[in-house]
Amino acid sequence: MSFDPDTLTYDGAGLIPAIAQEAGTGEVLMLAWMNAEAVRRTLATGRVTYWSRSRQAFWVKGETSGHVQTLVELRVDCDRDCLLVLVNQTGPACHTGRRNCFFTSVRDGAEVVSEG
Repeated sequence: MSFDPDTLTYDGAGLIPAIAQEAGTGEVLMLAWMNAEAVRRTLATGRVTYWSRSRQAFWVKGETSGHVQTLVELRVDCDRDCLLVLVNQTGPACHTGRRNCFFTSVRDGAEVVSEG
């Protein structure tokens, strides 16, 4: 059975959340958004491509920073409304320079930022 990105369930803006996870370790790196064309480009090139909501443009992860996400596997959740993008991450995934975007914990009602 061939995969068709048009069969996914997109929100009103034509987007679907995509969770990037390091393929080798299972570390959750970031969440971004894709549209059907970003999914197609990712599958065709092996370079993870997102849709930037702020710039209203395609964003190939690492294109300017060098912090590339190379596609290992694309997974679709059971409701077809979320993607898991297994990647090999080069360098940090977060624009802050941290390894992942989830460096703020909520502990005892307070936000705690880790150094990682």
